[in-house]
Amino acid sequence: MEAGNLLSFAVGLAAGYLGIQRFRADDLSGKTVLITGGSKGLGFVLARDFARMGCPVAICARDEEELDIARRRLEDEDAQVVTGVCDVADQAQVDRFVGEVAEAFGPVDILVNNAGIIQVGPVENLDVDDFEMAMDTMFWGVLHPTRAVLPQMLARGEGRIVNITSIGGKVSVPHLLPYCCAKFAAVGFSEGLRAEMAGRGVDIITIAPGLMRTGSHVNALFKGKRDEEFTWFSMGAGLPMISMNVERAARRIIAATKRGSAERVLSAPAKLLSWFHGLLPGTTTKMMGAINRLVLPSADGAHQRAEPGSEVYDTLDDDARSLLDTFAALGQKATEQFQNLSRRR
Repeated sequence: MEAGNLLSFAVGLAAGYLGIQRFRADDLSGKTVLITGGSKGLGFVLARDFARMGCPVAICARDEEELDIARRRLEDEDAQVVTGVCDVADQAQVDRFVGEVAEAFGPVDILVNNAGIIQVGPVENLDVDDFEMAMDTMFWGVLHPTRAVLPQMLARGEGRIVNITSIGGKVSVPHLLPYCCAKFAAVGFSEGLRAEMAGRGVDIITIAPGLMRTGSHVNALFKGKRDEEFTWFSMGAGLPMISMNVERAARRIIAATKRGSAERVLSAPAKLLSWFHGLLPGTTTKMMGAINRLVLPSADGAHQRAEPGSEVYDTLDDDARSLLDTFAALGQKATEQFQNLSRRR
């Protein structure tokens, strides 16, 4: 085949593929979407945006009051929504909620495994319980909902499972070890399951966000020198250019869901870090080590309970609060919009 004909063939093939992708991407209206951890943050924004597309949405979380407020906010936009108090670490609770969703809307077409927990602190101040809690929520909390919906999806020959993992599931970060361990496990499960589902009509989509402005720092759990840990984490989660707007992230996740994409790494810094780590993993580890030594707080030898960010913030002095209000203003705004829903009236 001549070079010109070969080029034309390649262009035509690419155009045809994109056309198929666009065709697949056009029709999610009416599909039943179940989102774990859907009462706040990214999960709530995803529920709202799927509902605006005409999808019945089901959200679950562990806090009944936050779920009730999330439901009312969605219903204010004429969404079809059901909610349920559910601990995704418990298969029985997950199975029960999936059954309730099926009674209300029919079988789940799209599952978004979004529930998460963030624990921040040096390894010396962490307990085994911290790692178990992270795995319960972000690995078993992915496996259990997937097992609950997958048989019906396979029987119908169609369905999509969206696993919200993290750049922390590709590059492990100091002072976030429980989170990273659980996210690495979720990435491995998600990628392997996609391979097993190939050709069977069920798309498994791995989403790996970088830092997002969801206001999650107020609900993260802190150990060690809590005030210093809270300060660095809050600033990183709220700075522009470093962190990503949650509504923009939600749009990209929905676009990937429409197309049945294999994977999406969200934000340019996260993509760069993932690429660099894949190319030079030893150098990345050395860089993380330098950050740990030079930037992050040292361990506090005292045994202590984990404290949520909202409580840590209340103990900060005026200078520390002023610093956060200046350099993490976008994160604070996200907190008002997408967190602490139980405080909104």
